[in-house]
Amino acid sequence: MNIMLNKTIHEIEPGATLADALTLLQVQPPFAAAVNMQFVPNTHYAQTLLQPDDDIEVIFPVTGG
Repeated sequence: MNIMLNKTIHEIEPGATLADALTLLQVQPPFAAAVNMQFVPNTHYAQTLLQPDDDIEVIFPVTGG
C-alpha cells in the first residue's frame, strides 16, 4: 500500500504500523510524529496501524535564538 511520508510517497506492506514507517526514514530522537494531522504519542507508534494513503509527518525540534 502507498503512504505519504514527509511529503514523499512510499510503498509499505499492508498491516504496517507507524513504527514500521519510521524505520524507512531511519530517524533518531528527538522527533514527533503525526498521522493525518493527528499527533501520535511515541508509546503508540507500534500499535498505530496505517491505512492506504495515510499522510505521516515527522517533525524535528528546532533550536537556536
